[in-house]
Amino acid sequence: MASLELRNLNKRYASGAPDTLKDIELKIDSGEFLILVGPSGCGKSTLMNCIAGLEAITGGQILIDGQDVAGTGPKDRDIAMVFQSYALYPTMTVRDNIAFGLKMRKVPQATIDEEVARVARLLQIEHLLERKPAQLSGGQQQRVAMGRALARRPKIYLFDEPLSNLDAKLRVEMRTEIKLMHQRLKTTTVYVTHDQIEAMTLGDKVAVMKDGVIQQFASPRGIYNDPANLFVASFIGSPPMNFVPVRPRRQGAQWLAALDSGQARCELPLELAGDETLDGRELLLGIRPEQIGIAGSHSLPTVLAEVKVTEPTGPDTLAFVELNDTKVCCRLPPEIDPRVGEVLALQFDPARVLLFDAGSGERIALGPARSNGSAKKVSRLHPR
Repeated sequence: MASLELRNLNKRYASGAPDTLKDIELKIDSGEFLILVGPSGCGKSTLMNCIAGLEAITGGQILIDGQDVAGTGPKDRDIAMVFQSYALYPTMTVRDNIAFGLKMRKVPQATIDEEVARVARLLQIEHLLERKPAQLSGGQQQRVAMGRALARRPKIYLFDEPLSNLDAKLRVEMRTEIKLMHQRLKTTTVYVTHDQIEAMTLGDKVAVMKDGVIQQFASPRGIYNDPANLFVASFIGSPPMNFVPVRPRRQGAQWLAALDSGQARCELPLELAGDETLDGRELLLGIRPEQIGIAGSHSLPTVLAEVKVTEPTGPDTLAFVELNDTKVCCRLPPEIDPRVGEVLALQFDPARVLLFDAGSGERIALGPARSNGSAKKVSRLHPR
């Protein structure tokens, strides 16, 4: 396996046109699993194609094990790619599809047979080796496409939205298969997806992209708990983070953010990490649904709010209330079964809330009220 590093990578399709990829900086060590995630059109597949050599870059470096391969062709990069469409040869058997790349490299037949058997055993497709792609289900075709890549034993594996054509149940099963495969083989992998569940469950590191720019590069836990800006906070998480408009007021050394349900009102204390002022600024207070609790502590701010809608999911219950004229989702344990119209006493931990500028989306760093007890600076590009 190999390390992969992108330095100041840029991609422009035409002279004078805006950059499709802008100053991309990423680094993963040998054996790590990198996820490129973002909405459609954000540049993640273009970046994947640049790594593979299918697209030429405008500037920067692509380093594999410290060697710049930006000027080399795809065949010289020792990279295997699994496409969204699987790209299997319809007239070939599964055995021949898996063996095709090895035959093109004139690998001895005995070695080819050994590799095909190894890969088929690993992916549990031994009984499919003599079938044609048309005789396979979507999940089986995906396994064959993965097997063709695995048989080559390349330095780096690239997956371009490989599960997007599968139904929901099979997608979950194949996600688990891919994770188990990576745990067994410790392959260096780059995986493109628009599905943030795949990003959170598969990756060692996650790069969140928007408009050709990496918004944040960190561990899945770091992305979820410590988003760099409003876009990352809103994109990652299901159900998504709540964003409540607030205009904090100052009281001594603290700022207070009011939460009003129309029936009751409470104020959350906010302590800034620096000397930034919040006077007159339109802000968004971010809190994830599972971080809103039912009242049980006398030390936390509490507000009474009427339940507008409920959505039982089995493992939990989603209850929707209104705060500051904004719909807010609360993720409650399944034993709590509120009814529409019921008034809940909801608690908010000031150490768990985030604050964003409503206009720029910039994250505002909070200080000693944070759970780690110290001021912190939000970093966009460095994994935790």
